[in-house]
Amino acid sequence: MAEYETNRGAAYSLGYHLVWCPKYRRPVLADSVAERLRELIEQKAGEHGWTIVALEVMPDHVHLFIRADPTASPSYIANQIKGFTSKVLRGEFPHLRRRLPTLWSRSYFVASVGNVSAATIQKYIETQWERPWRKGPAS
Repeated sequence: MAEYETNRGAAYSLGYHLVWCPKYRRPVLADSVAERLRELIEQKAGEHGWTIVALEVMPDHVHLFIRADPTASPSYIANQIKGFTSKVLRGEFPHLRRRLPTLWSRSYFVASVGNVSAATIQKYIETQWERPWRKGPAS
């Protein structure tokens, strides 16, 4: 049976698979930058009451499976996370300011995730490093 959340006016189960890339798809999301990005995404999700189901930071893109209430559109979620993380990361890691005019590209991918495919999306995100063309995660 599906898990539903409720608020004062609705019962819902909304999940989104978001993917976005650094500008020019540069592989700048490694080591301490990747770890700090994970922390910042978790922080922003917590501030809004969103639930992160799966998160994987690859050197040149980010996969996020997140659950949110009906008042948060996918574009709002993407803009909140991308704007916040860009500002903080570019402040903490000066090499990002030197290499890129902005941290993130303007575009992103989003797919709504139903209960039937939620486990599939979560597994896909969690096994990104197992792809034959990928190197292992940064230590």
